[in-house]
Amino acid sequence: LCRGLAWCSAYLWVMWPFMMLVLLYVLRAPLRLYENLVAVTVFLNTLTPKFYVALTGTSSLISGLILIFEWWYFRKYGASFIEQVSVSHLRPLIGGVENITAPSALVASGGEAEASRQNLSDCKVWRNPLNLFRGAEYNRYTWVTGREPLTYFDMNLSAQDHQTLFTCDTDSVRPSDTVMQKAWRERNPQARIKAAYQALEVQNECPTAYVLLAEEEATTILDAEKLLKQALKAGEIIYKKSQQLQHHNTQNEAQYRRDTNVLVYVKRRLAMCARKLGRIKEAAKIMRDLVKEFPMLSMLNIHENLLEALLELQAYADVQAVLAKYDDISLPKSAAICYTAALLKARAVSERFSPETASRRGLSTAEMNAVEAIHRAVEFNPHVPKYLLEMKSLILPPEHILKRGDSEAVAYAFFHLQHWKRVEGALNLLHCTWEGTFRIIPYPLEKGHLFYPYPSCTETADRELLPSFHEVSVYPKKELPFFIHFTAGLCSFTAMLALLTHQFPELMGVFAKAFFSTLFAPFNFAVEKIENFLPSSFLHQLTRI
Repeated sequence: LCRGLAWCSAYLWVMWPFMMLVLLYVLRAPLRLYENLVAVTVFLNTLTPKFYVALTGTSSLISGLILIFEWWYFRKYGASFIEQVSVSHLRPLIGGVENITAPSALVASGGEAEASRQNLSDCKVWRNPLNLFRGAEYNRYTWVTGREPLTYFDMNLSAQDHQTLFTCDTDSVRPSDTVMQKAWRERNPQARIKAAYQALEVQNECPTAYVLLAEEEATTILDAEKLLKQALKAGEIIYKKSQQLQHHNTQNEAQYRRDTNVLVYVKRRLAMCARKLGRIKEAAKIMRDLVKEFPMLSMLNIHENLLEALLELQAYADVQAVLAKYDDISLPKSAAICYTAALLKARAVSERFSPETASRRGLSTAEMNAVEAIHRAVEFNPHVPKYLLEMKSLILPPEHILKRGDSEAVAYAFFHLQHWKRVEGALNLLHCTWEGTFRIIPYPLEKGHLFYPYPSCTETADRELLPSFHEVSVYPKKELPFFIHFTAGLCSFTAMLALLTHQFPELMGVFAKAFFSTLFAPFNFAVEKIENFLPSSFLHQLTRI
């Protein structure tokens, strides 16, 4: 019954215009349609060309304003306002069924449920494992350029990270930790630095206070390294004490976890200082020790720091060993892992690679493996190649990144561009092959090829993470909605009519009459045929009814 009613309603909408036309034709005499049409025609013939100029000019102005609003709405929200209103409000009124699902509201059945969970994890914001020092690097950029490289959203996430890593429920036991707990919540940098000094006055051996000063007050990497060494000395003492007491109660266990986080954080930052100061082997050794000693802290992505240091040492065999451990299907991927794997495979063939030679004889097995690795990396993060090929300008990387997003691409290229340049021919191979990835990925992008479908949330999150002066890379490119094209065409057409009517009023009048006579010719022809086919008495009886 429901299906039959739906079928009847659908065909009723189709027949409704035809029924209205028949009704108007039957009632043309009582409604005096012909006389009214003649009166309207006479009125229009008496209008001056100025009226038509004003009419077309006003139409062009209104359509131009609609075009401007549509363009602004599309740039800000990525959708057409008219289409959204049509789908949200008009479609239910005419009996349409809303069958469009949000990207995050995928059908949770079997593999689709797994894809939904993966999309949600892909849109998670991660701490950048190679983030710079605020005082020694980010602030120096601000002093030189007058621009803020970090957004408020990014710094707020860092404050939350610091509170998670460096505070616990037992902070009230140690007075210095109580002061630092308030310091991490301060929004003003000077207030945080002042609180760190207050914590050191309470207890000279407070590692988190030294960490804050190294991150935000030190103006050079050397100064930051000195403060971090003091933090390491104090942190090791506290860590050993809490390690002995961790099994006594839950409070001691929480304190041990916090002290472990502090120790690992300090050691990694010391390794990054050594890397920046040219002591690469020392940095690689510290990172190797951290990976071995604290394997459970894989979410800190220390292996990405190790990969970058080993690439700087050109220890490609060691890089391959690290990739063999972390480039696993069960572990989360990153641009560093995918593009480093592609770089190693490209290194084996890039020096002798030539597009002309490859097109003549075809790709060898090694070249095919390198191209497939590049396609895999580009599918994971399609924003990276433009930065590596210097088609887009780089900025300082943010403190947090979105995997598969533009923020991750900026962070990866900022540190790894030099490694690609060092391998002869690698960038040339990337330039020749990276765009071929988009011919492999299914379109539309509901299905991925080697990875899950590209998440739709990256643009919004990247705009929050990256500074306003940076042009965010968007994938896939959004096509302009139909109504932007329509209003642009309407605005241009009405403006042209206004100009022609103003310049050539008589000629446009003749053209308008010819146009409307041609437009209504089929209708007049159909009316004459109906009058000739039906007897006049039948039409008279219908009129009386």
